[in-house]
Amino acid sequence: MTRLLLVGATGLVGGHVLDQALADPRFSVVVAPTRRALAPRPGLVNPVVDFDNLPQDADWWAVDAVICTLGTTARKAGSPQAFYRVDHDHPLEVAYLARRHGARAYALNSALGADAASRVFYLRTKGEIERDLQAVGYGSLTLVRPGLIGGARVESRPLERLAVVASGWFQPLLPRRWRVVPAERIAHHLLQAVQDGMPGVRVLPSEALI
Repeated sequence: MTRLLLVGATGLVGGHVLDQALADPRFSVVVAPTRRALAPRPGLVNPVVDFDNLPQDADWWAVDAVICTLGTTARKAGSPQAFYRVDHDHPLEVAYLARRHGARAYALNSALGADAASRVFYLRTKGEIERDLQAVGYGSLTLVRPGLIGGARVESRPLERLAVVASGWFQPLLPRRWRVVPAERIAHHLLQAVQDGMPGVRVLPSEALI
């Protein structure tokens, strides 16, 4: 049975990861650090943390695997620097701390088109976190790259919502990599990745998630 650390549990994909992991007998404990307390649930350990000042030696870092679904938008973050902290710096620090305490597998919810050399800031940030995670030393690292994500978000992302709706109209005509990927499918693949623990670095493109 696996002790899982989940960061990003309050987001769309992270919420599905949390639900699926707590219902899965293969996971003994789900540690989900958040900024605000979650409702208590059996099997959930929920440290309330400041991601800008994470505790270095908390005992809850001792897990077998990590799933990271942290992510924001430039608008919500307020600045490119704040966006970079959430989508790059926090996932990387979590990776180092969990690895130092024994975690062996890490799965990241990244993005279609992630590329450290991209001229697009969002895609470059995703590419840089993918690149930098490979230096942490995980025996198993899975990079999941969905395109448009389907599901009901708590926060408002009107442009993304419009793109999802438009894609839904043309779904049968679109190549698989451009189709909307339901958030619960992404969660399933993230959980399966850390359970399988395949050695090395593995990339799951959007078309493989549907």
